[in-house]
Parts: sequence; C-alpha cells; structure tokens
Amino acid sequence: MGEVMILKLLAGVLAMVCMSNMVLQVKAEDPYRYFTWKVTYGTIKPLGVPQEAILINGKFPGPRIEAVTNDNIIVNVFNELDEPFLITWNGIKNRKSPWQDGVLGTNCPILPHTNFTYKMQVKDQFGTFTYFPSTKMHKASGGFGAFNIYTRPHIPLPYDPPAGDYTLLVGDWYTAGHKALAETLDAGKSLGLPNGILINGKQKGPKFVGEPGKTYMMRISNVGLSTSINFRIQNHKMRLVEIEGTHVVQESYDSLDIHVGQSVTVLITCNQKPKDYYIVASSRFTIPVLKTTARLRYANTKIKASGALPIGPTTHVHWSLKQARTFRWNLTASAARPNPQGTYHYGNIKTVRTLVLENSEALIDGKVRYAVNGISYVNPDTPLKLADWFNIPGVFELDSIPDMPTPGTPAKMGTPVIGTLLHDFVEIIFQNPEGTIQSWHIDGTDFWLVGMGPKTWIPEYRKFYNLVDATTRYTVQVYPYSWSSILVPLDNKGMWNLRSANWPRRYLGQELYVRVWNDEKSLYTESDPPLNAILCGKAKGVHLG
Repeated sequence: MGEVMILKLLAGVLAMVCMSNMVLQVKAEDPYRYFTWKVTYGTIKPLGVPQEAILINGKFPGPRIEAVTNDNIIVNVFNELDEPFLITWNGIKNRKSPWQDGVLGTNCPILPHTNFTYKMQVKDQFGTFTYFPSTKMHKASGGFGAFNIYTRPHIPLPYDPPAGDYTLLVGDWYTAGHKALAETLDAGKSLGLPNGILINGKQKGPKFVGEPGKTYMMRISNVGLSTSINFRIQNHKMRLVEIEGTHVVQESYDSLDIHVGQSVTVLITCNQKPKDYYIVASSRFTIPVLKTTARLRYANTKIKASGALPIGPTTHVHWSLKQARTFRWNLTASAARPNPQGTYHYGNIKTVRTLVLENSEALIDGKVRYAVNGISYVNPDTPLKLADWFNIPGVFELDSIPDMPTPGTPAKMGTPVIGTLLHDFVEIIFQNPEGTIQSWHIDGTDFWLVGMGPKTWIPEYRKFYNLVDATTRYTVQVYPYSWSSILVPLDNKGMWNLRSANWPRRYLGQELYVRVWNDEKSLYTESDPPLNAILCGKAKGVHLG
C-alpha cells in the first residue's frame, strides 16, 4: 500500500472519529434532577398555636430545589389533600413549555389522591426563585419553598465565591387556615393584619452560622400573602448582588425592602466582634409594625445577641421608592442568559403597544371583588391554554380587556385575555389609584423595570425612564397612589398569567392572561402538550398524541 493511500485512510479514520464525537456532543443532554413530593396536611405551631398546614414530604416550608443553569427538573407531585391543587414556579420561565406553569389558565388541577409530573428546564436562568400553590388560598397554609439556580462552573461570578449559602423565606402568617381565610374573603371581609411574620417557618430562633472574616450569601424571598418586608442584620452591611435572576451593581445597604413575591441575594461579611447578632424582618406600611428575629452566629462563640434591634423604616413610602431607584443592572457581569454583558440594548427597541393596567376594588353582585381595567377575573372550567391549543370555543375571547382604564364604567366579571404576537416588545404601566401597596407578577418572561413615580402616569414621564441599566425582574411593586412602568420582551410563546402577587386580591379577581402567539407550529418556539397533561372541562377527552 502506497504512502498516499495510507495517509488517505488515516484521514478518513480521523474524520469518522471527529464526526462520532460531534454526534455524541449533539446527543448529550443537560443533567436531570428528580424529585418526588407528597403533599399532605399536618399540624405545625409557628406562632405557638397548633394549626393545620400544607406540608411537602412532611416539611414546612417545603423542600428546597437546587439546580444549575440549563438543568432539567422533574417533580412528581402527589396530591393527598382534600381539594384540587397546583404548584407554580415563581420566576421560572418554562421556556417553550407553558404547559408546566402550574396555574389554572394553563393546567387542569391535580385532583385529590392523584399525581402529576412537572417537566421543565431552567434554560438560561440563574438566581433566587420560589415555588408555591397557585390554587385557591392554599398558599396561606404553606406548600411553598425555595428554588435556587446556580451558574455553570465556567461562567465567572462578579464576586468571589462565598464561604456559604443560606436561604431565608420570609413572609406574613395567619393562624387561621386557608379555608377559613377564603371564607372571610368570600364574605366580603378583609383579612386584617397577619398574626405574625415567619423566617423559614419560624417566628424566632433560626440561626445562621459564619466564620469570622468570611463572606456568606443570603438568598431572601418574600413568600407572604400581602405584606411588604424590611430586612436587616444588626451591625452588618448587606451587599446586594442579585435581584430575581439579574446581577446588579453591588451597592451596600443597612436594610432592604422586599415586596410580596420578590427575591434578592446579598453578601454578608462576618467582620464584627465574634458573637450573635440579630436578624430582623419587619412589616412595611402597616400599623402596628410586626417583627420577627433570627440570629447571625459567629462560629465558636457563646456570646448572645444584645442591644437594641436595628431600626428599620415603617410606613415611609418615599424611603422605599428612593431605595428601589438605586437598583441597577450590572452590565459587565457574565450571565446565563443569551446576550450577556449588556449587548441587549433594550432602550433602543421600539415598543409596539402600551398597556395601562389599573387595579381597583369593586362591588359586583353585592360582593367585594378586585379588578383590572374594570374586569374581575373568573377561572373557566377549561384552562385557557388547552382551549387555545385545541380551538375549543366559548372559553375566552381575545382582547376582552381594554388597553387603558375606562373611568366611570362599572366593574364586571370576566376572563380577560390580552392578545399579543411572539417577539412583541410591550410597555406596561401599572397604575395604582388606591392607598395600599400593590405587587404584580408575570409568568413566562422577565421585564425591565424602567420607571416609578407618584400620582397618575402620563406619556411625558417616558423621558425619565431608565433605558440603560434597569434591572430585569419578574415582580414589581406599585406604591400607593403611584405607577410603575415596565418593558416586556414577549419572546416566550404561550398563555401567561399576569397577576397580583397580593394573594387576597388575586383570589378575588385581580389577574388576567397574556396570549403570546404566532401562526407557526414549531418545536423551536413551543412544545406540544405533554402526554401526561391532565384534561378537564371542555378539553376532557381530547386526543393528546
């Protein structure tokens, strides 16, 4: 055999090896993480009074999910309650798969003594998130937990790796169970002030241990029903590094306001005298102010915390607004999402539509309800997404809610759905004419919070928008008699829930859906319904295959 022929044979073998490696790389999948959850009732005493709670695998709060960017998450949920149940994933985009969203507009509920397996991928996401029940008032009894997504090892963090990582679930709490609270709301009565505030399911006692001189991460989420929280640590500064999946410019704060449904991540350095220090969470915009405490304990010390609790703001609205305006996107940080390091210049994209969504309290058929632009949401028997996919008529009507509030028009019940096109870039203004703070969340995407201000929004306020380094978020607060403005890239096809994160208001109708659509049926933009999808209402009996 000649030398030329041998070289050709070797080249062919090498080419086959390279092609084989390429095939292996293409077929390789991101890691899978499996969870089996059993949802039951159980007795707890977080405020010293025995009460029935919703437990997951016997735990309150529920188990923590820990994942890495792009991991596939499989959660098999067994419902052992006496009512239909769903879990939603707060801030998880479920890209291309709205079927896993876990709200009644996209999923039929998990009936008692049955199960459903959620299958989702945390594609291009990192940060601090949560999960909780989306059905009825179940969230008031538990069933919530943390969902932490870590960046992949080859993506550098904009700070030195911390020595430890702590998760704090903070929120208001009632000693009455979810059924009693629902009956109170159905009777047209207010829930009143909560009975207390909990940190990781306890009113007092959680301890977080740190070595002197080392820096630790704290992931703090407000998992309450309706109360904004101020969080602080005695004699310690908090360096804010992440808000809801976005690296932020690292400023230091004595205390931080965290509104319902929101999550923040801070770094704490143990640079004080070795002893215990108070951690305080207190209610905002309430009279009286509710407080709870935990401890930051320096390792190998027995000196108890002492002195006065660190002081925080109480009913000061301007203080909170001023702080919120200091949060900025870290444009130089690498990230899990596409277009890192600020290459996505959102301020240069032209919006195709402006929505002004105004919350209101209304009396409909003699009962107190809450509405958006005059419509109070009612869940149909058939999930909107199933009706849309299978062309089932009579479930909802597109653009059945006005783009602007209509003063003087009586509020009514309905199933409002806003119709949009895939890749629309939309401006949404949340207008709050009431004297209570609001909190809004949108599923399926995040958004840039570009402006906040008092009174009524007018187009001239656009000149004050932050169009350079606003943070991306999935939840936004709206202060009393004020407005907040967001820019939303609707790049995730599906039927997505836009709701009040203040759960009593959401329970009584303050929500709607956004349909993100195009006429192309492609797995690149949206997955088919899963074969294990639960079918109900008018969709019962349809063929999934």
